[in-house]
Amino acid sequence: MKKTLLCLACGLTAMQAQAADISVVGVFPGKAVLVVDGAGPRTYSVGSTISGGVKLVAVGRDNAVFENNGKKEKIDLGEHVSPASPSGAASTTLQADSRGHFLVQGQINGGTTRMLVDTGASYVSLPAADAIRLGIDYKKGRPGYVNTANGVAPVYQVTLNSVKVGDIVLNQVDGLVQENGLSIILLGMSFLNRTEMRRDGDQMVLTKRF
Repeated sequence: MKKTLLCLACGLTAMQAQAADISVVGVFPGKAVLVVDGAGPRTYSVGSTISGGVKLVAVGRDNAVFENNGKKEKIDLGEHVSPASPSGAASTTLQADSRGHFLVQGQINGGTTRMLVDTGASYVSLPAADAIRLGIDYKKGRPGYVNTANGVAPVYQVTLNSVKVGDIVLNQVDGLVQENGLSIILLGMSFLNRTEMRRDGDQMVLTKRF
């Protein structure tokens, strides 16, 4: 029987829901492969109740959506998300790819986007095309220039209303929009400085500080 596998995560994404610990390890059309409370992987169809009143309500190309007490939560593959660290602060665990890079699915100003964690970038930095897609009127920002591998490029300093990674949401984050020489959004130190970063092998734990 032929099955079309849309996405299989090399890492795990998890949500804490009442007494259940649910990890998403793969998705198929209308189905998701889940690990519940550390048991073996099992395939659930959309509409199934998983555990503790948690229901699988939708499956996307690279995520699954759960509903718990009327609240929906989308879980992206490739991340392990903890609702809270032992101290009670929001925390998320990122998984490195085969090249050792941390690519995360997050949100800027409410719009979903991919970002590359870059401790060498002073700001959350966006290509102009992504800024436009996210509704950022960057040309109202403060103009400047940066040196790139391709020479000097114009930039605009802006303030991002919100940046979300996992369960961490930060407001009023400084950002730069670059018109040339940048192909992906960089999650730079204007976000990372407001978290505690802890590296453990191929995982990085971010915990919100302020």
